[in-house]
Amino acid sequence: MLFKKKGKIRKTENDRLVQEIESQKRLLINQKELVEKSVDPSEAVILKLKVTEAKYLFMLKEARVRKTNMENLK
Repeated sequence: MLFKKKGKIRKTENDRLVQEIESQKRLLINQKELVEKSVDPSEAVILKLKVTEAKYLFMLKEARVRKTNMENLK
């Protein structure tokens, strides 16, 4: 019985991770478009873009480590 609960929790957390990755991907795309369309982007905007990209890449690596089903992202 304990193993069923553990598997259910893992599935729930993996689903949540996939949703967060999708959200972070949309945010990253929006920020990249903003920087590309800007004539002279400020340092704060560029740094925020780098932080968002780092978070996105970290989440992707975490999903690979967990061997999460990433079909929804493709």
